[in-house]
Amino acid sequence: MTALDGLPPMSVEPGAELREFAEELRTLFLGLEAPAADALAARCTPGPQACADYLAAVRIPPWEFVEALLDALPDAPDRPDVRERLRRSRLAALRVAPPIGWAVRQIEGQLHAAEREVQEADEEAEQAERELAHARPAPAAPDTPDASGTPAGGTDLAQRAALLAEKAGQARERSARAAARRDLMRRQLVLVERQQGTTAAPPGPTGAAAAESGGGDPLPKILLVDDRPENLVVLEALLGPHGHHLVCATSGPDALRALMEPDDYAAILLDVQMPGMDGYETAAHIRSRARTRDIPIVFVTAIGSGPDHARHAYAAGAADFIPKPVDPWTVRAKVASFVELHREHRTGR
Repeated sequence: MTALDGLPPMSVEPGAELREFAEELRTLFLGLEAPAADALAARCTPGPQACADYLAAVRIPPWEFVEALLDALPDAPDRPDVRERLRRSRLAALRVAPPIGWAVRQIEGQLHAAEREVQEADEEAEQAERELAHARPAPAAPDTPDASGTPAGGTDLAQRAALLAEKAGQARERSARAAARRDLMRRQLVLVERQQGTTAAPPGPTGAAAAESGGGDPLPKILLVDDRPENLVVLEALLGPHGHHLVCATSGPDALRALMEPDDYAAILLDVQMPGMDGYETAAHIRSRARTRDIPIVFVTAIGSGPDHARHAYAAGAADFIPKPVDPWTVRAKVASFVELHREHRTGR
């Protein structure tokens, strides 16, 4: 029997979003030749039954499965529209999937905000660069007046050109920072999706990471900073069982003392609203020190997650932020993404 012969009936339980996504996958799968279908099913983890679950709307497949399915079709190069439609359909299913739906929506919102900022910053840079091209004096006639009557090589024009160049450079820098956030959010979406169907995040380090924790390189450290002990208990309960080396601090000064030996910190989860030295001031001190300025800071905040709050967080030096009350799936995915990046940087990947 081939994988095509053994397709189970569609589950009666899924919502409309998952059913619609699974039905389109099923139609594409039935368009495969039997050897290609068997090969695709055999590649699924933990086994071919996973492929059956995907096509019966029991589970949402990872995007790698969708890519492999499309690539296996004979007319794969002619299907960019199908690829994009499936991407949107799959995200719609993930948004309503318990228990990870809220985390997907939250991170996807940050992803879309970063994408918009990249586009806006690029447009601003391009506009400044176009104006700069017109503002520069023509080499052949440096003393020829421009449309405003100012000599092309004059002081006013030179100052305008310098301002435009600065504006373009700042916009390009903002675009690069937003692009880095966009890539981070994409990574976090993948990590959230890996948690679907589980009651907890996947276990801690495996493979190379397990070797590190078994006597090789030390595990990356996560600094948790919150003035309320009960909040630290929650974060420790979420992260502690999953292979993270946690260090706790109950104030900004305590956090700075913990960072006197900053080696191997993958991230800092920093509460914003603390008495005395708040999160923003603490972040400024961390950023001012050469040995700690590159440690990613994740603000944990109850003051909102809208665009204004996000801009404030990023302007204060945050690499990311998590709204309170914290969502377990979001926290795990975000911390895991920074641990992955730290390991990649440490190993030179």
